[in-house]
Amino acid sequence: MPTSSKKEKLIEGVLPESKAHELLYKMVLTRAFEENAEEMYGLGKVHGTMHLSIGEEGVAAGAGPALRPSDYLLNTHRGHGHFLMWGGDLNRMMAEFMGKEAGYCRGRGGSMHIADVESNNLGAQGIVAGNLPISVGVGLSIQMRKTDQVVLTLFGDGAANEGAFHESLNMASIWNLPVIYLCENNQYAMSMAFERAFRVEQVSERAAAYGMKGLTVDGNDVIAVYKAVSEAAEQARKGAGPTLIEAITYRWKGHSKSDRQLYRTREEVKKWMEKDPIKRFAAKLDVDEAGLKEIEKKAKEEIRKAVEFADNSPEPDVNTILEGIYA
Repeated sequence: MPTSSKKEKLIEGVLPESKAHELLYKMVLTRAFEENAEEMYGLGKVHGTMHLSIGEEGVAAGAGPALRPSDYLLNTHRGHGHFLMWGGDLNRMMAEFMGKEAGYCRGRGGSMHIADVESNNLGAQGIVAGNLPISVGVGLSIQMRKTDQVVLTLFGDGAANEGAFHESLNMASIWNLPVIYLCENNQYAMSMAFERAFRVEQVSERAAAYGMKGLTVDGNDVIAVYKAVSEAAEQARKGAGPTLIEAITYRWKGHSKSDRQLYRTREEVKKWMEKDPIKRFAAKLDVDEAGLKEIEKKAKEEIRKAVEFADNSPEPDVNTILEGIYA
């Protein structure tokens, strides 16, 4: 059959409708993944700790898809959604979470150190702001190789008060490196409220100190994040240097599994839950409640199959425990 010459509808003039629906599904899949991970943790199937991104799916949905497959990702410890949006395979992710040989890091990385170097996903960091200095090295590599790649570096508002933040942004600026610094401001660094830790109203205001562009967007608005990251990438590819983007969002769950959440009220959490990025994006795509439930049903079935895959995957051989360790 001949293909139609009719142009595809663009959501808010920037995102193709088919791509938008794909992202909506991945947002729902991300939340289902996180909810399942929390359940498995309670059952003792996931060890260590984990940092859930429920409520922050809009940032991941807007950021990763705005870049090219040839670009680089430096993830944060709360980065499961970003990993999925970067094209992560659900089965291998689940296997990694459960410490299985079939996982991305052969079960050795787990939640906070999962990586897929083959897809330029350079991994998550358990150290707050630990990926920021690495972004300078990646950006310098891009510049020296004279490619038009960029590196997306993710971190939270707590990391913006680490020395590594200031040193990294300063160096990226003076060297004019193609780095996009994306701060997911979810209002709390562990239990420290943003307004208690900053004298500026927005993290993005700090960009002025380094002579780079800075802007703040609604992190629960997928299109707003998509536009900001797309524009920052375009500028970086032209040689205009780094950009600092702050995405305002909120984590519905605690900082980690040990967090009793005594520092915030239920009313505050409820208020932010009413700004659910999934429901907001679904409304933009004219997906009603019944349609969203069908998407959720499909996502949960995909999660179930991934858990089954991981359950049936082999445990790492103890004789290989030192493989991949360097000193």
